[in-house]
Amino acid sequence: MRVEAGTPHPLGATWDGRGTNFALFSEHAEKVELCLFDRQGRRELERFALPERTEDVWHGYVDDVVPGQLYGYRVYGPYEPERGHRFNPNKLLVDPYAKRLSGRLVWSDVHFGYRTASARADLSYDRRDNARGMPKSVVVDEAFTWRAGAGPRIAWEDTILYEAHVKGLTQLRDDVPPGWRGFFYGLAAPSVIDHLRRLGVTALELLPIQAFVDDRLLVERGLRNYWGYNTLGFFAPEPRYAVDHALDEFRSTVARLHDAGIEIILDVVYNHTAEGNHLGPTLSFRGIDNLSYYWLAADKPRYYENFTGVGNALNLQHPRVLQMVMDSLRYWVEVCHVDGFRFDLATTLGRGPNGFDARSAFFGAVRQDPVLAKVKLIAEPWDLGSGGYQVGNFPPEWSEWNDVFRRTLRRCWRGEGDLIGDLSTRMTGSSDLFRRRGRAPRASINHVTVHDGFTLADLVSYSNKHNDDNGQENHDGSDENWSTNCGVEGPTDDAKVLELRRTLRRNLLASLFLAQGVPLLLAGDEVGNSQNGNNNAFCQDNEIGWVDWSGLGRPGEDLSELIASLAALRRKFAQLRPRHWLVGRRQDGSLDVLWLTPRATQMTDRDWVFPEARYLSYVLGPPGEHGTPVFIVLNAAEQPIDFILPAWPRCSRWLCALATVPVSKKPAGADYRVGAHCEAPPRSVLVFEGAE
Repeated sequence: MRVEAGTPHPLGATWDGRGTNFALFSEHAEKVELCLFDRQGRRELERFALPERTEDVWHGYVDDVVPGQLYGYRVYGPYEPERGHRFNPNKLLVDPYAKRLSGRLVWSDVHFGYRTASARADLSYDRRDNARGMPKSVVVDEAFTWRAGAGPRIAWEDTILYEAHVKGLTQLRDDVPPGWRGFFYGLAAPSVIDHLRRLGVTALELLPIQAFVDDRLLVERGLRNYWGYNTLGFFAPEPRYAVDHALDEFRSTVARLHDAGIEIILDVVYNHTAEGNHLGPTLSFRGIDNLSYYWLAADKPRYYENFTGVGNALNLQHPRVLQMVMDSLRYWVEVCHVDGFRFDLATTLGRGPNGFDARSAFFGAVRQDPVLAKVKLIAEPWDLGSGGYQVGNFPPEWSEWNDVFRRTLRRCWRGEGDLIGDLSTRMTGSSDLFRRRGRAPRASINHVTVHDGFTLADLVSYSNKHNDDNGQENHDGSDENWSTNCGVEGPTDDAKVLELRRTLRRNLLASLFLAQGVPLLLAGDEVGNSQNGNNNAFCQDNEIGWVDWSGLGRPGEDLSELIASLAALRRKFAQLRPRHWLVGRRQDGSLDVLWLTPRATQMTDRDWVFPEARYLSYVLGPPGEHGTPVFIVLNAAEQPIDFILPAWPRCSRWLCALATVPVSKKPAGADYRVGAHCEAPPRSVLVFEGAE
């Protein structure tokens, strides 16, 4: 094989039909070697020094290297941890721009740049070759035939998100072909698509699918990094979710979901990598240029800043690291046609020398990028560093997970009082958090449950977490869950307890879908999926972490029809998915919201502070002059509450559109006439639509 100079752009391995160009950034390296391996990745066939260096990019072009070729890098430079340098050419490194990985990481001490048994710890130096147990980067052909036209392009206001794990969603579904269960293909199985469309879901939000590794400690316990928040390759789809070729299988899945009108949102982890802290392994970034890729302690660069809680944090203040993240995002949009991203611990991405900055280089780069301008951007608006909680402080084009909504709704429906003021704000888009810098209600991603925490069934079945299966003596996972066991901890045959749990599930789902903002539903909540009280199933690649579909079609347990009805209500009434904030009385004199007492009078300051209040009702006026008003009643009290159906312009009666609990005391006659007395059953949600 002949090695030529090649070009410094694009980074990664690029096949042109004759050979492959290799380009790798390393500011502080002294030499970079490219290593080619056989198809099994066991034997190193060739080793070349990349001949050119242009603006800290090492590059070379190799004839006759074709798609399918396995490769890795060895990078030479100083091994001086106390100065931030950790080069060790004895360690084969994954290309940060690899589009495909082959093989899995086989854990052993040889993957560490230092001698693990040495008294000097990471200041020592390990000379053993780790190539045999390393996954290999693979040269790929990115060609793929897409249908003409853009994806579904669902407006933010019309979006309903469904968070799921690739394997967990389908592993236990009998109506998915056996060879597809647990893989990308399973996401687009006809039965899965039919189920999502029946629910009214418009976007499937997937837990991380970028290539990741299982932590050594978990492997030694017989567990895995099931959720995947341990990224090794930001461009490569995770091989464990593919039957054969991960990139093509993922793109085929995206195409099928798009044909069904369903968008794909990826949960991405650009805040840290799988290499851990100063005692972690050398797998890629650490050995390529540790000083450039990571946030290091300013006074002691041997150690890492740990905003993320997992040992390290990527330094997006460095232009080449920022470039890698931006290139990765564009790759998933342009090559894989994904429709948006949910950014894990997004505060870290906006950190600068003085902490979080909504005008940081990362946010500026995203804002001006023409490719990313057309996709959905969602922040998990916190990290574990100082000043890490930043809910409401992200740029205008972003939406954010609203944990305040989650906390309020959980507290309300488990029976706490004095929350109606807070509840009213959460149900109308959380303007106290997001009404700034031109943002709209869609900035609030409302959720009651997500992957991190209790499932909906467990939220009303357990007062305490039960994470013993994680091997950490139940110390992991949050202790602050705002849950209730309804009188019995865990499984029970008590009919009253079971009915109360079903009622609370219905109320929480109804509140989620009736709230202004964007609803996010956790996969399996519709069928009563349980994790046996485990609120941190990150390592449970088994029946605990997989969705249990046995409740599908079971009366009482399967709430799919309720969710479908709620989604239909959102589609029918524009005021449930507004583009603008509520103002009370509009300029034309009409009302967009009217807060009411049970007597159908407008609430006063005194009503808002009514002791132990658990009842809230309000009318959402139509956006236009001739639309239909919606009257919503939330009764979290343990007793029924009589209320009067309110008056509204051009409205003579109200039609009951939804009741989470059967209404036993109805007004006389077939219609709910204005002024009629009605009863909100204990712990119930009622929805009425106005009629002339």
